[in-house]
Amino acid sequence: MRGTGHDLEGIVDAALELLDAFGLPDLSMRRLATHLGVQPSALYWHVENKQSLLAAVADRIVSEAAPATGVRETARALRDALLNRRDGAEVVVSTAALSLGSDALEARIRSAYEAAGSADPARDATVLAQFVLGHTYLVQQRMQAAAIGAYDADPADVAAATRADFEAGIDRLTTP
Repeated sequence: MRGTGHDLEGIVDAALELLDAFGLPDLSMRRLATHLGVQPSALYWHVENKQSLLAAVADRIVSEAAPATGVRETARALRDALLNRRDGAEVVVSTAALSLGSDALEARIRSAYEAAGSADPARDATVLAQFVLGHTYLVQQRMQAAAIGAYDADPADVAAATRADFEAGIDRLTTP
C-alpha cells in the first residue's frame, strides 16, 4: 500500500481497492471511511468532496500507465491503464468532463505528439485523448453488460475483441 490510509495517498489506495472490488456506483464516502476504519468526516481533511476524491483516483489511474515512447504506444499504454481498473475509463472521463484533476492523460499524449514533430500537438492530443477515453469507456461498458448477460460475449474476451478497432482508430488518427 502506498499510503497509510490517513493521508491522501492512503485514501486513494483504499478508494482504488473499493473501485476494483465493487465498481464506481458502490464507491461512496461512507463505504470508503468504513474500509479505512475512520468516520466519514475524517476523509474531508484530505478531500473536499467525492468529486475531488474521484479526481485524485483518476489521476492515479492515468499515472499507472506504463512509460511509452511514440504517440501510438502512449495511446496503448493509457488504454491498458484504464482497462486495468474496474470502471477506470468512467472515472477518468467523468472527471475530465468536469475539468477536475489534472490533464495528465492529454499531457502525455501531447508530449508524444511534440516529440513526433506534430504541427498542432495540442489539437492532436485532444482528439486522440477523446478517442482513447471514449473507446475504453465503451469497452468497459460492454464488459459489464457481458458480465450480467446483457451483451453476448465473454467479459474476458471483450477487450481483446475490440483491440483491432482501437488499433485501426489510432492508425487513422496518427497517420498524416
